[in-house]
Amino acid sequence: MTERNRFPGYSTLAKHDTPSWNAQTRAVVDKRLNDPPPRRFFTEEEWSVLVAICARIILQPTQRDPNVPIAPFIDQKMAENRGDGFQQAGLPGMQQEWRRGLSAIDTEARLRFGAAFVDLPAGRQDDVLHMVQDGDVCAPAWADLPAQQFFKGRLLIDIVTMYYAHPQAWDEIGFGGPASPRGYVRMGFDRYDPWEAVEHA
Repeated sequence: MTERNRFPGYSTLAKHDTPSWNAQTRAVVDKRLNDPPPRRFFTEEEWSVLVAICARIILQPTQRDPNVPIAPFIDQKMAENRGDGFQQAGLPGMQQEWRRGLSAIDTEARLRFGAAFVDLPAGRQDDVLHMVQDGDVCAPAWADLPAQQFFKGRLLIDIVTMYYAHPQAWDEIGFGGPASPRGYVRMGFDRYDPWEAVEHA
């Protein structure tokens, strides 16, 4: 995979010690950067499957070390039961949906390829995830948990949201950074404030 830097030379975190951010903003960003939450919700087995899935859904830049810790923030959301403000009809609650979905993915891997999801090579893990995405599944656990709905409405949303909420990922999308206390002025379509990133073709 060829990695393309859409915003060369841009760094959201370069604003850290400037008047763009106040002390409270710095403290929140620093905590997210340096103090990922501990595992509290998922079992060790569930955790290992979740970490492996995150690694396949988000292929992080090869030069980044360490990678954005996605799983800890999903675990925190589940431990604190911080919902999305809605629940899709016919599905279990968010916490049970994750538990059952992880178990179903692992079972699918064992049924299709004879090994636990975490023990499969990356390509086979991708095959399992594509099956779930397409609804091409046979594990009994999917009977009352629609695979495609779980993939699109729970797995993708939580993984992608937690990734791009992390300061290490902001430069990839040219995020201008937290708005406190500076604020944003040019809010119209295709208008940018001077401190925002400029995308290179």
